[in-house]
Amino acid sequence: MGSEVQGLHARRPGWLAWTLLAVAWFATVPVRPMLDPDEGRYAEIPREMLASGDWITPRFDGLKYFEKPPLQYWATAAAYAAVGVHQWSSRLWSAVLGFACMPLVFVWVRRRYGFEAALVSLTALAVSPYFGIVGHLNLLDAGFTLWLSCAVFAFTLGQTSAVKSTAERRWMLLAWGAAALAVLSKGIVVGALAGTALVLYTLIERDTLTWRRLHPLPGLALFGLLAAPWFVVVSLRNPSFPGFFFVHEHFTRFLTTVHQRVEPWWYFLALLLIGALPWALPLARAWRAAWSAEATAGFKPLKFLAVYAAVTLAFFSASGSKLAPYILPMFPVLAAITGAFVADHMRFTRHAARVVAGLVVFLAVGLLIYSARRNSFVPHEAVAWAAAAVVAACAGVAVTFGSRRLTLASRVVVTAAGAILAWQSLLSEYTAIPPARSARDLVAAVRPYVSAHTPLYSVGQYRETISPYLGRTLQPVAFEGELQFGLSEEPQARMSLDEFAARWSAGGAAVAFFDPGVWDSWRRRGLPGRVLAADNYTVAVSR
Repeated sequence: MGSEVQGLHARRPGWLAWTLLAVAWFATVPVRPMLDPDEGRYAEIPREMLASGDWITPRFDGLKYFEKPPLQYWATAAAYAAVGVHQWSSRLWSAVLGFACMPLVFVWVRRRYGFEAALVSLTALAVSPYFGIVGHLNLLDAGFTLWLSCAVFAFTLGQTSAVKSTAERRWMLLAWGAAALAVLSKGIVVGALAGTALVLYTLIERDTLTWRRLHPLPGLALFGLLAAPWFVVVSLRNPSFPGFFFVHEHFTRFLTTVHQRVEPWWYFLALLLIGALPWALPLARAWRAAWSAEATAGFKPLKFLAVYAAVTLAFFSASGSKLAPYILPMFPVLAAITGAFVADHMRFTRHAARVVAGLVVFLAVGLLIYSARRNSFVPHEAVAWAAAAVVAACAGVAVTFGSRRLTLASRVVVTAAGAILAWQSLLSEYTAIPPARSARDLVAAVRPYVSAHTPLYSVGQYRETISPYLGRTLQPVAFEGELQFGLSEEPQARMSLDEFAARWSAGGAAVAFFDPGVWDSWRRRGLPGRVLAADNYTVAVSR
């Protein structure tokens, strides 16, 4: 890595160092299949948006879908328009913004606490198995995390600038703008997290100056200019939107178990421990130290970040709906806090590399054993990914204990890149082990039998990755699931099993994707059809 890493050590990240991290980060994005259900859903909605030309009303399988705001749909649809619909372009937005969290944390910590502290923060974020895996999935959480982290970090820079200075105004406006993009990414939960953190911080510190430095008039104007137009237009076109989006998808989701995503209260605490395992002890010490950190211009940025992290954990732990990716916004902040307080930077890097290597070996071997016991065989592809994960993780250990002439920056870059590649390889190993977690191979077998006008049905299920791989919507039969709201808005799109059986039996070319139990039942009742392909979750049948 030579001179470029030396340039990184000289307090300016060399392009080769960041390129290595980027190559590691994006290495498996083109090759991993889209996973059911979420990656298929967030690939399909932008495809339909681009195909229909309607960029206001999101649709999923041709039905209105108002669960989330449109920023990621817009970005992915734009990527499709530029480079085509591919599994890699479907996750391009989330992967790019997930990667951007690392330079964001690095730059903020370097500005406040120095270059070596920034390297520690970069290491902490990169070696986190939670961040490394969730940040690579086509979910809304990576984009939401970047914009919310931008808002929080910009807010702290504004509050630590000179009172009434140009820098204060600039940083606060950036915070307002980033908050608006976070709202367009995942909704009004932004206010619950950042707003509650601000209220608690000012109560704890008895600080009223912070509120007087928010620049609310220009800030709210910028926020409204960015965030409000879509909400206004979509509500005018769809009167049912405000009630469903704001009430059902926010308050009902938080207060009840209507979404059937119930987990124990300690669920996110366990995920936090696992996600920060390579640096759990330094994190615990840093989080405690953040509460007594010194103020700058009357504001304590690390204490505010600690409060924000605690609010995020408590908020989602109290929610009646819990999904694993929800606490991703904690990790850039926790990595920044950790970097600010670690004294022995080289020791931290060595310890993190060893823990990562141990975890990777344990998980890589464990997944192979799981496959051997569950499936009575181990796919060759899984073995190859397991080997890649172990080699990548061990590279970090080798370099941290290498020549003393290697700089801290050199060790950090290799350790971070190795960990990033290792977590992706483990994710790829997992997807290669049956049962099938994507319909990619199923669709590949069915595609020769599907023309542009072939009727397509989804019977007793809706497999999210089928539509984006086929480039077609399906007629749902006797199933609602994620389509429930859209079907309630357009009940004429519903089809019962008896209606389907009559239409299917009338003849003509058609393909149906059956729930295996439903197909077995109707096959026994004499429903005609030829099985084209099948996996653990779906049977594809032609008429």
